[in-house]
Amino acid sequence: MTNRDHWDSSSSIFSMEPTAHCYPAVPESELYRSIQAVLPRETDNQLSPDCLNKGMLRWTLHKKVQNNPANSLSLVWLLIKELEKAERWDSRRFIIPLLHTLMYAIIQTAYIPDELYKRVYDFCKRLLTYPHPYCSVGLSYTRQLKTECSIPGLMYQRMVTAEQRLKNEHYPFQDRVFVLADPEVFSGSLGMVLLGDIETSGSVDPFNHMCSVIQHSIQAALGEEQCHGPRLAQALKDMGQDVESHFQEVLAALEQSVEEGSKGDGGVLRRRLQQLYSKILSETDSEPLSSGRLCDCPLPNPEMSFHMWTEELDIWRELAKWFRSSSITEQFPLSPEQEDFELGESPNDLMPSDMTRFSVMSNDSGIERDLPSSTDPFPLSSLDTASMSTSWEQCKSEQDAARLFRRGGIKMKPSVKDSMVLMQDTLEEHPSLGGGGGGGGGGRGGGRGVTLQRRAGTSEMQNPFPKQQRQFTARIVAMGDDRVLGRLAKAYYFFRKREARRLFLTMKVNLQFYYIPVCRPTTPNTSIKENLLPPKGNPCTLGSYLSMVDPWYNSNIQSLGSMIPKLAKMQHMNPGRPKEPFVSDVISYYVRTGQQPVYFTIYFVKITFTKMTKDPVEEVFLTHLEMEFPEFRQISASVRDKHKKNSGEVCGAVVSMNYKKVTLSGRDVDKGISVRTSGTQISAIPSNEAEDLNCLTLTFNESQTKSKNNMMESKIRMSNIKIRTLESRSFTVTLDRDCRRTFRDVQSIEICPCLDPGYSVQKTMRSKFSLGEDKDAGLSKYMSKGLPLPINTFAGIVT
Repeated sequence: MTNRDHWDSSSSIFSMEPTAHCYPAVPESELYRSIQAVLPRETDNQLSPDCLNKGMLRWTLHKKVQNNPANSLSLVWLLIKELEKAERWDSRRFIIPLLHTLMYAIIQTAYIPDELYKRVYDFCKRLLTYPHPYCSVGLSYTRQLKTECSIPGLMYQRMVTAEQRLKNEHYPFQDRVFVLADPEVFSGSLGMVLLGDIETSGSVDPFNHMCSVIQHSIQAALGEEQCHGPRLAQALKDMGQDVESHFQEVLAALEQSVEEGSKGDGGVLRRRLQQLYSKILSETDSEPLSSGRLCDCPLPNPEMSFHMWTEELDIWRELAKWFRSSSITEQFPLSPEQEDFELGESPNDLMPSDMTRFSVMSNDSGIERDLPSSTDPFPLSSLDTASMSTSWEQCKSEQDAARLFRRGGIKMKPSVKDSMVLMQDTLEEHPSLGGGGGGGGGGRGGGRGVTLQRRAGTSEMQNPFPKQQRQFTARIVAMGDDRVLGRLAKAYYFFRKREARRLFLTMKVNLQFYYIPVCRPTTPNTSIKENLLPPKGNPCTLGSYLSMVDPWYNSNIQSLGSMIPKLAKMQHMNPGRPKEPFVSDVISYYVRTGQQPVYFTIYFVKITFTKMTKDPVEEVFLTHLEMEFPEFRQISASVRDKHKKNSGEVCGAVVSMNYKKVTLSGRDVDKGISVRTSGTQISAIPSNEAEDLNCLTLTFNESQTKSKNNMMESKIRMSNIKIRTLESRSFTVTLDRDCRRTFRDVQSIEICPCLDPGYSVQKTMRSKFSLGEDKDAGLSKYMSKGLPLPINTFAGIVT
């Protein structure tokens, strides 16, 4: 079968129609072949058609079974057998793909026997003796299965209620997926395909979600012997909106069992759900049936909001709006002034340090008794029924006392409590001992050696500080090339700076970052039309790196980037074909099972210009910095080599470089040189697995470069660097391959790891109370000084 035939056969599933809302039973032999087809092989190439099709095959496998409970249970049995076989044969490359596929099937399976639960749980416990990342993934799933074994259906119920914002007084957690697409990549048909896919995925009535939770919870507890799925589904449908009371009853039953824990009796939960099952059928004049086949309850995709990440979009303002619309502030509305301040409407709320601040004189003293007499400090609209019944004397005394209080104003400095919360957040997210950038303030690092081994995976097994559980989780999915990641790193850096000044979202919202690499489709005439030179290097370096270290990421996420243009082409050729939310399904699978982060250092760069009247600029970048002299850019490599052969000199300008060279031994060395070059490429992402070091790599545009009378090495690994032109020529700087972040007439640049504002706050607090002590005393030695951007994957780094 040719690659084209393989694509055509796999893409034909988009038009597959279910029969009577249930797919036909799939033989176990076909399920087994499907499992083998999606597993990564040692001979797989990252960009081979067979490897890129594995994501489509994985999606097809779940589609085959999600609408038929018998198929789903068969898949669970086959997957645990394959996992045990991989364990016996020590085929570790199969374990994480099989385990993620297994858990995703377990969540959606209508009923799982106790012996099968125990078998899966025992396997996950055995993974705790494996090295990282297997132990981290095993620990996460062991905890979930321990609860799921005693309370069947809990994972499904919590996932649906949190992702769909269903009212749940017993488990008040909420998730939201924010998809940020780079408009430079998703223009035209690509953007329309992505938007249509997400809109198709999210058009489900909350009533259906509540019915699915009730149906799945009762079936998971009772099974085929005590539950008749079709009669229950019809009864729930006939009840209409009255189903909400039963929905709340199911939630209360499951969460009460969670609170009882090991002291509780699983039989109590089953009896309660059995009574509820009989009650639901009796209310619709149906005779309770003791047995029958079970119905499917497909797991709906989470709520997603799609955004083209234009210059006008402030993602943190969108997060604040979502948080406020979902939180208790709905019951206690803020004043318009407070609302504007909380949402960052103030022009000084998120202003970079290099921008001018303007003072505004206020006529408000901030004291209640100075308010005009017509102003009521306690409007009736903000009082509840209980406060309305309070006696007039009590209200009057309270108001008299309150008139001397100062109204809420802007906190110019973070309180001790706020600072401790930000420090705790720093310890939770990246609790590496020592390491990081170190050094001075103002967002700059330096002074200490960097940890060359890149950190990956959750820190639950080695972190002595308990993680604060937040009720809101924002899953931010960036789609595009390296440019969108540069914008994400910059937004994250300014978010941390704003939280250091005034804490708001850190205490309440857990941030999770995801990345789907998508390159801009090019045509032979693109560069000519736009009068642009073709970009240098791989536009998706970070996506290629994640595909290199995590094979399951390569199969499911890297492949999605190449699928989206094909889907757009298919929709253009056949606009009337049924739409399946393929992209949304893959995003849902990614955000639910991709919980192992890989950390990428954000780098700070200070740019100084040749014009003395122009202030220096402070920026950050994540993947790449290009520095070049424009007058030498058009000169081809062959001409430069010919010039060097004739004159013995490199074609370019003379620059001075002062940098800290990193070594594997950890003994960093300060270097200072002067070289002639036409430009350099500074990369923070390794191009191959052998060079996987957490540092910067500088490469000259020339194959050979002289430093005075000595030949320079072509690549320099360093933790920080300062480059300055020694001639009258200026150079240009481009960050993260983004032409929108290009700076011209540059005289010098300083690059170093970016300091986490959480560490800066702690350091500032310590400096007030200590003199002459060790700068790494107290909590400093437990905190990561650098600011990394964690990108979630399925396995982290598989070695």
